[in-house]
Amino acid sequence: MSEGLQSLDLNSMKTQQPQDDTITFVPQGVCSKLIQFKVKDGCLHDVHFTGGCPGNLEGIGKLIEGMPLNVVANRLKGIRCGRKATSCPDQLVQAIEPYM
Repeated sequence: MSEGLQSLDLNSMKTQQPQDDTITFVPQGVCSKLIQFKVKDGCLHDVHFTGGCPGNLEGIGKLIEGMPLNVVANRLKGIRCGRKATSCPDQLVQAIEPYM
């Protein structure tokens, strides 16, 4: 784990919005450790996952760039990763739901 992540208390932080409008979400039950994104005019921007499958998650971020939140939620909600009850895309939906 990188030094920056070691200093974060991931358990006490679920969704947080720093000053620069980047929203940070701590996913549960998946390999990624953080999801960061911005919401502007009801659309999703600058999605970045920390941890997880880097190529796939970077690709997802690029594919959903600028999409309306409800479209992202409709496409990604309920996706599972293997036998897990959730996935990184499903956790992203949980992260954006409060902003819909």
